[in-house]
Amino acid sequence: MVKRCAWVSDLPAMQDYHDEEWGRPEHDPQKLFELLSLETYQAGLSWQTVLKKRAAFKIAFYDYDLAKVAAMTPADIERLLTDSAIIRNRRKLTATVANARAIMTWNDPADFANWLWAFVDNRPIRHTIRTTADLPATTALSKLVARELKKKGFKFVGPTTVYSFLEAAGLVNDHELTCDWAPEKQ
Repeated sequence: MVKRCAWVSDLPAMQDYHDEEWGRPEHDPQKLFELLSLETYQAGLSWQTVLKKRAAFKIAFYDYDLAKVAAMTPADIERLLTDSAIIRNRRKLTATVANARAIMTWNDPADFANWLWAFVDNRPIRHTIRTTADLPATTALSKLVARELKKKGFKFVGPTTVYSFLEAAGLVNDHELTCDWAPEKQ
């Protein structure tokens, strides 16, 4: 029988996300941008809601193509606010565009990934998570990264959102010890 982290529901999309993405080290800037965007959409909502709307978000934001999203205009945001297939929150949608623009300020988007991974010395942090009660909402690292992201023009990147992003992108590995995807079992 497959053992997953306790937060994973029976929803196939949730299981796939856990099994194939969450906690795996990600270095591709476009994929990192998508994961950060998804975490901003999740703020105040359930992760299941975000995953159900993920495909629609990929369409709305050009498969998270950084240059295309950075070029979006206020008119594009107005159009997205009428799209019932996505989460229609002006601040979150505007943050997606602002964050793409922030990443595009690096000479190469890969520099964003290198900058991000330098916070963990290019090695994922492994926490000892026995139960979901052990999962922190924020850490000193997430507070630091959130502060530095804001200095670079990122929006909607508070310490809680950033911590979830660090987990999603594999900079922090918080798979429970009993989970089949815990590093000790891989």
